[in-house]
Amino acid sequence: MDFFTYIVASRRNGTIYTGSTDDVYVRTVEHRERMRKGFTARHGCTILVWYERHPTRHEAFVRERRIKKWNRAWKLELIERTNPGWRDLFDDLS
Repeated sequence: MDFFTYIVASRRNGTIYTGSTDDVYVRTVEHRERMRKGFTARHGCTILVWYERHPTRHEAFVRERRIKKWNRAWKLELIERTNPGWRDLFDDLS
């Protein structure tokens, strides 16, 4: 089983949220449908702009916590490095 660290955004250079999950497809649907009340629902973070796989839940969680401590510029650089057009990666998951 794979685990994931991911970033969802409201729009290009908009509000971003970093999380971790064992099913990035289901979690992205939850963000898109605003099924989880909280930050992402309030700020419209529905676009999956970055994710990476990890072999363990712990590694995904540690990576999430590390990225959350980064400044915004570093997070934007992470997204831009692999997804310069801020394309919604959700379609790649199915």
